[in-house]
Amino acid sequence: MERTCLAVILAAGDSTRMKSSKSKVLHPVAGRPMIAHVVEAVASAGISSVALVVGRDAEDVAKAASIAGVDIESFLQKERLGTGHAVLAAREAIAKGYDDILVTYGDVPLQTDGPLKAARQGLADGSDVVVIGFHTDRPTGYGRLLVKDGELIAIREEKDATDAERTVTWCNSGLMAINGRKALDLLSRIGNANAKGEFYLTDLVEIARSLGGRVTAVDAPEIEMTGCNTRAELAVIERFWQERRRHQMMLSGVTMIAPETVFLAYDTVIGQDALIEPNVVFGPGAVIDSGAVIHAFSHIEGAHVSQGATVGPFARLRPGADLGTGSKVGNFCEVKNGRLGEGAKVNHLTYIGDAVIGAGSNIGAGTITCNYDGVNKSETVIGENAFIGSNSSLVAPVTIGDGAYIASGSVITVNVPAAALALGRARQEIKTGRATLLRERALAIKAAKKAKA
Repeated sequence: MERTCLAVILAAGDSTRMKSSKSKVLHPVAGRPMIAHVVEAVASAGISSVALVVGRDAEDVAKAASIAGVDIESFLQKERLGTGHAVLAAREAIAKGYDDILVTYGDVPLQTDGPLKAARQGLADGSDVVVIGFHTDRPTGYGRLLVKDGELIAIREEKDATDAERTVTWCNSGLMAINGRKALDLLSRIGNANAKGEFYLTDLVEIARSLGGRVTAVDAPEIEMTGCNTRAELAVIERFWQERRRHQMMLSGVTMIAPETVFLAYDTVIGQDALIEPNVVFGPGAVIDSGAVIHAFSHIEGAHVSQGATVGPFARLRPGADLGTGSKVGNFCEVKNGRLGEGAKVNHLTYIGDAVIGAGSNIGAGTITCNYDGVNKSETVIGENAFIGSNSSLVAPVTIGDGAYIASGSVITVNVPAAALALGRARQEIKTGRATLLRERALAIKAAKKAKA
């Protein structure tokens, strides 16, 4: 029978060092609150029940933590009396009788399911407590994991460690797994006879061993255990996250010319043989199909780019943009809630909003779909193989038929039938010699102003 597990996620910190008006676990990494990254890692480890210990911004934190397939119950920690006290805030959930209790933190967004599964396996193999540690060449300040004959005998804090113990480079991450059948008994035995008068979760190592239980430790990559307390640390975590995801994408067949300049969102999808040039930013909801090309300095969010389509350079795709196979959005163009058919081209200096463009149509430079009247937004529909001349304004709602031709500089306010030519501009007039007269008049006015001064 598969073992049951409850993840207790501690997310009640006051976030003082973040200098922020909101809880630190709400700050985004790759466009997603860091607490959601933690819940996703827990879910990937096969855990569908979460006890979320909250404090500041409790409702917002619970909402941000919600992801599909995970049952989350929130528990308010009213006082801050240490990690052991925080875990017991979820006493009601722990008491339901899970096989495993996994304790993790809402401000460690780089964690993955590997170490969590390893800790659970340690419980399955007979340990009462399994601590997740990491090796580092900068151990100063961390509690050291002291292991003898395969068992963890103590977590020694730096201030209490001997010189020999300070040479240990295996450190405590704070994450641990506890035998669910013994968890409440072990947790209730944690005391606060220390300088701060707090209840420390790390005391479980000594408590479990004193009762004859087995305590072990498993290893995790140092980067995955990186916690966040300041804006500077948030930036470091963002960098680590981006490096990891870029590497994964390149191994999957995505070409990035200068990967360190490409920024991905948590849910960015890029297909095999896509090419991403330097300085491209993906917001949430971007899907790039195989063989697409994203040129430099483009920003894409909530958009779909089909196979063989090209974007940019210096293009912006906003939510709802959907580029068909082989279509093109060129430099200094913006598309919002616009669908381009196969082979359609929006080459440069153009805004397409709330529009449908048929296959093979060409949209000239400077074209604007005028979709907003100050109150409502309306749709522009352009048929297949239409030609929209440069510097045209299409005032929605309006439909341009298949094969229609819009003369450059036109303002189109009524529907244009298929294969028709539409002109919506003032008639040009030529006044011979008038330019010289206007110039002389302007110079005279300038001279008069200068003399008066």
